Amino acid sequence: MLELDNLHIALKGFQLSADFSIRENRSTAILGPSGGGKSTLLMALAGFTPHSGQIRWRGHNISGLPPSNRPISMLFQENNLFPQLSIAQNVGLGLRPDLRLSAQDKSGVEEALARVGLEGRGADLPKQLSGGERQRVALARTVLRQKPIWLLDEPFAALGPALRRDMLDLVEDIRKVQSATLLLVTHAPEDARHIAKSCIFIDKNKALPPVETERFFSQPAPGFKDYLG
Repeated sequence: MLELDNLHIALKGFQLSADFSIRENRSTAILGPSGGGKSTLLMALAGFTPHSGQIRWRGHNISGLPPSNRPISMLFQENNLFPQLSIAQNVGLGLRPDLRLSAQDKSGVEEALARVGLEGRGADLPKQLSGGERQRVALARTVLRQKPIWLLDEPFAALGPALRRDMLDLVEDIRKVQSATLLLVTHAPEDARHIAKSCIFIDKNKALPPVETERFFSQPAPGFKDYLG
């Protein structure tokens, strides 16, 4: 269980509160208007944003842990690949920032690339890949770390509908294998319907408790109705 206990984020005049639990080993979508705090919530969970209250994972308070020690991997909209490094090196950064990889580490990199459909492409540079392939590299780096919580901040927003759906399917397939807990920020209701078992809506500086996806869309909160127009 991921618990947000009286979490309050205050950042440069912006405030956001959350007080609920998120079930583990499932996908949860986070929706809300631009500037509402979706990304800020993920950043707080990852340890990059100051807050009060507690964040607990499986009963343990992780609020005081530095980002590198939290049980979390994060995938951004920008794939954050280093253009001068090979694909394998970019993935390997997920294990060791100094890239001093053991033989076992290198084997893990190759397995991660194969899992996202890029087997044999480890020597390529990012410029040799399409936008969708670069996001696959970023995904490989995320899953290679084998953290139990994945935070995805609109990583496929720049992709077309068909490719975006393919990537969501790939994410969900790998998530199930690793029994990971996924929080996905998205502006696309169809993405939430496609992948999420529950949805969180952020409205008026508050993240509302997760609601099962079917009920979330069939009985939308007033703020969500306004958001959809």
